[in-house]
Amino acid sequence: MSDPHDITLTVNGSEHTLRVDSRRHLAEVLREDLGLTGTHLGCEHGVCGACTVSLDGDAVRSCLVLAVQADGGEVVTVEGLSGPDGEMGPIQDAMWRNHAFQCAFCAPGFLMTIKTLLDENPDPTAAELEDTLSGNLCRCTGYHSILAGARAAVAATRGEGAPDA
Repeated sequence: MSDPHDITLTVNGSEHTLRVDSRRHLAEVLREDLGLTGTHLGCEHGVCGACTVSLDGDAVRSCLVLAVQADGGEVVTVEGLSGPDGEMGPIQDAMWRNHAFQCAFCAPGFLMTIKTLLDENPDPTAAELEDTLSGNLCRCTGYHSILAGARAAVAATRGEGAPDA
């Protein structure tokens, strides 16, 4: 073990103080230390986007961010999108209603990418949606249903409901 560090993270609204090895990535800490396994590890090179989380409001690839770099930060994972009773949040519901995913391995990354986009820009154009989501990979859906779900998520967050596809 190299240089252990004490870090504090606020994850989905709860503060956590942890002792972590300086070489551990945020994704590992979220999954292994905090039990938040919704953050998926795909390529572990930052290419696929499955590990995307929100760190201080920015979409980041948690497989590339060292946990010590996130010290003092506010992290939102896919688990943080659900309502207080575990019901789906509006982004999740919109994607579900539009059958956005097949195997859903990529879903957490897409959901968190959409969340951070909508937090920054609640009314993105179709081109902005496509551009933002182009950094996430899906090997089985074909993207049409993902984009339909993303458009429905935009409508839902504006209070227009989440229409079915």
